Amino acid sequence: MIKNKELVLVTGGAGFIGSHLVDALIDSGYRVRILDNLSPPTHNGRLPDWFNKKVQFIKGDVRNKKDWIKALKGVDYVFHLAAYMDYHLDFSAYFDTNAKSVALLYEIIIEAKLPVKRIIVASSQSLYGEGKYRCAKHGIFYALARPESQLKRHEWDVKCPLDGKNAVPLPEKESDELRPQIPYGISKLASEQTAIALGRIYNIPSVALRYSIVQGARQSYRHFYSGALRDFSVRALTGRPIVMQEDANQIRDFVNVRDVVSAHLTVLKNRRADFQIFNVGSGKKTRVKDLAKTVCRLAKVPFKPVIQGMFRINAPRHSIMDISKLKKLGWKPMYSIEDSAKEYLAWVKNYPEATAYWDKTYKKMEQDGTLKT
Repeated sequence: MIKNKELVLVTGGAGFIGSHLVDALIDSGYRVRILDNLSPPTHNGRLPDWFNKKVQFIKGDVRNKKDWIKALKGVDYVFHLAAYMDYHLDFSAYFDTNAKSVALLYEIIIEAKLPVKRIIVASSQSLYGEGKYRCAKHGIFYALARPESQLKRHEWDVKCPLDGKNAVPLPEKESDELRPQIPYGISKLASEQTAIALGRIYNIPSVALRYSIVQGARQSYRHFYSGALRDFSVRALTGRPIVMQEDANQIRDFVNVRDVVSAHLTVLKNRRADFQIFNVGSGKKTRVKDLAKTVCRLAKVPFKPVIQGMFRINAPRHSIMDISKLKKLGWKPMYSIEDSAKEYLAWVKNYPEATAYWDKTYKKMEQDGTLKT
């Protein structure tokens, strides 16, 4: 390994994606600094046991200008991954963390004339909302969120607004219309637009990466946003039935965290990435029930799903990413959903408390009215 004098700041570097990115940067010879407030639900106020001791750690908040100033001292590159993610309806919290923090980052760099060479901000597939569909008769359209009245009738598929017939989902491109339908997605749209716009105006090379559903070891078991792999794995390992939402035929693009890390390294010094937005996914369609089957097979338990018509308000029916733009830079995903499931199952076995957190988050979503039947 060739040692690199360049210093990289990773916000949220103690978390799931951030910690894997930190490890890769260290392995590549960079000096790395983390800015993380270790806040719940992802953390419990303490450094996780996978924390890389070769990094500089600053416990601080990306909403705090003084913490940013301290963290940015001597930095060459910034990966801004810290974010507020959940399904709660505290709208201001999403913007306070996800959008304000980006504005603060650029404000400090511009005011102090810091020689930061590139900023990469984390974004999300949630910007696409329900996504893009094709009607056999009327062509392509961008769908709105399925109304609750439709979901209560257990009519799951997206329908053409002109003839009411089921439509076919299409892969989402970076240039497609954006219709985020959850607070997290709305705030992420604001954050990536802020980064790209200010980057262009002040000539700070900036990149936004829109993640699909990222999976793998270290994915937090403490809150619901961790998604289906956490849910299915905890249920399978504790002998509980796999409870599926809707009819279990939702399509998702699941991507391994190691492929996401590789995407970050791909755009780190590539001039063709300047002021660009890239989808980061597997590019493959996977039905949610097939992920559950994979988890059960690897956990060596029978697949006996419970399908009760439960649904999540404003969740997309299908979500598929077109990753051709990033592949043109030489990146490509290497890992399968089986790899992700193996890695997560092996990891979460070491945390028996995961079951208690699973129960707590499910009850919270039902109380909030986000999860319904």
